[in-house]
Amino acid sequence: MANDNGMKAFNAAIERLKRDVPAKVVKALVTSGNELAATQRKFAETSRDTGALVDSITVTLPGQTTPPYSQPGGSRVAGPTEVIVTAGNSDVRYAHLVEYGTSKADAQPFFWPALRLSRKRLQGRIDRAGKKAIRESWTGRVAGGDDA
Repeated sequence: MANDNGMKAFNAAIERLKRDVPAKVVKALVTSGNELAATQRKFAETSRDTGALVDSITVTLPGQTTPPYSQPGGSRVAGPTEVIVTAGNSDVRYAHLVEYGTSKADAQPFFWPALRLSRKRLQGRIDRAGKKAIRESWTGRVAGGDDA
């Protein structure tokens, strides 16, 4: 039998990476998305009138569609390794007006300040989950604990 110079093991490791890593990273993305949305809801409390804006802050999971008229970006489908946090929907079309203000109303930012405040911790969680998933998939072992 001919020596394959480790190509069989290499190809098996690559297949494990493709199969295992996205699911493990998505778990950290969902946790981070929920944490970000909770922070944004707390920040949006200062602009509470009816509570509709706070209730419109949504976490869209992979494969799902964001609410119509949501900010930023409107309605779109989240990719397989994407979690989207939005504010607004077809009933709450004013999230951007609260965030940035108007000529008659002062800005009451909630969306971007929450992201700036949380970004480092959320990114760290996602990075750790990705590195751990790659390490485990590459070696072919699965650890018991979860860093996410």
